[in-house]
Amino acid sequence: MHGTSSPEFALPLAMLVIFGSAKILAEVCERLSMPAIVGEILAGVLVGPSVLGWIEPNEFLSALANLGAMFLLFRVGMEVKSSELIRVGGTATVVALLGVVVPFAAGWLLMAAWGLPQIEQIFTGAAMVATSVGITAQVLASKGLLAERSSKIILAAAVIDDVLGLLILAVVSGMAQGSVNYVQIGITAALAIGFTILVALLGTRSMTKVVPRLGERLRLSESQFSFSLILLFALALLAVYAGVAAIVGAFLAGMALSESVEERVKELTHGVTELLLPFFLAGIGLHVDLHTFANLPVLALSIVISIAAVLSKLVGCGLGALSLGKVDAIRVGVGMVPRGEVGMVVAQLGLALHVVRPDTYAVVVFMAVATTLVAPPMLKLAFRGAGTGEQEVAEIS
Repeated sequence: MHGTSSPEFALPLAMLVIFGSAKILAEVCERLSMPAIVGEILAGVLVGPSVLGWIEPNEFLSALANLGAMFLLFRVGMEVKSSELIRVGGTATVVALLGVVVPFAAGWLLMAAWGLPQIEQIFTGAAMVATSVGITAQVLASKGLLAERSSKIILAAAVIDDVLGLLILAVVSGMAQGSVNYVQIGITAALAIGFTILVALLGTRSMTKVVPRLGERLRLSESQFSFSLILLFALALLAVYAGVAAIVGAFLAGMALSESVEERVKELTHGVTELLLPFFLAGIGLHVDLHTFANLPVLALSIVISIAAVLSKLVGCGLGALSLGKVDAIRVGVGMVPRGEVGMVVAQLGLALHVVRPDTYAVVVFMAVATTLVAPPMLKLAFRGAGTGEQEVAEIS
């Protein structure tokens, strides 16, 4: 019999603890009329180093979390038509731009007012720029709200946000290392924007021709699903190569297949997502270190930064969508609030470059988790009364 320290034991134990606790707390939250996603994030805090100490973050769990995020965005993409996202592209661009400028300025100015070093001010601002679209996408998908006009603007703006956030992070990282290669940043920007636009414009058209033929010629069982997974991983890989996140490639892959695959493929994708998603959500909670906040100044700054993070996206992105009316503007602003794992990546980079102190790292992680926890209830409130039917999307520029 294998010992409890063996990998054969550790793997199923970790999966049991995380998956089981995530689903139990999700059920508790549902019974308390709270979004299930909140319970799954809190499960990570509970079983992680801060409370029970049962599970430590590691590379395997990070890999599962990344897969969970990819499948979530892949599933969401399958529910969205590229033509509808392109129609709201003008408004989404304005939303993304204001959703970058306002939070970045807020983070920079607040950290400056607190008297912290300039590079930490800039890194905090960069962390506040990020949007974790996976969190919002899961809430909207679970409530059947992806057909809403505001939902489509949120998804399109989040993709643009990812490209802009990447460029800001490249500049900030270069400043931390003493030099900024603007030529390389320009090339990365061109690649990222070109890749995203090309797949969005041609993906659906290509797949409507390819997928039916594959279904006729291939003898594999679940051949459409197998092909869909190959496309998912291929576009996720190309997205990373082009300079954007793998989840953007996953979303674009799902969107390309949205009008061509059978319902069976969507059902199988949903099943895989249900398996992997708790590891993505609980993984956010695993990185929280509650002991850091015994230091009252750190706790106070964390709360201030978190409030600013919520308000800056709400105001910035809301203003960008104001032409749609107050209700949709609020929905878009709320939808862009969660920072999730994206904000943590910026904080971890600053820590790795030795330009962000542990206290500032803790502040950014607190902000990332706090905005992720408050977003689902805010979304539930903002979308109260929204229908689940297909909504006509007006031409917006």
